[in-house]
Amino acid sequence: MSDKYVFVMKELNKTWPGGKQVIKDGWLSFYPGAKIGVLGSNGAGKSTLLKIMVGIDKEFSGEAWAADGIKVGYLAQEPELDNDLNVFDNIMLGVSEVKDALKKFE
Repeated sequence: MSDKYVFVMKELNKTWPGGKQVIKDGWLSFYPGAKIGVLGSNGAGKSTLLKIMVGIDKEFSGEAWAADGIKVGYLAQEPELDNDLNVFDNIMLGVSEVKDALKKFE
């Protein structure tokens, strides 16, 4: 197994306006091929942690980074859909990168 982490968080802290701290001094490191789960009660910071990992939430202290060449994917709990598209076309928007990559092998 490689000793290089694919994702690292160090001394991560996230506090919401109003003072609620949802992540305190968080440390995480993942090796290639790691399978992870994020568990917690409502409002515990699970979605916030994932948004930090993917780079959507940048308002935190500490470090959070993916190794060079690593892409972090994220499917929002409440996806933003294009109201001008039907269900199928909205789904196809979400997989367009994969679809385009597969076309290269046809």
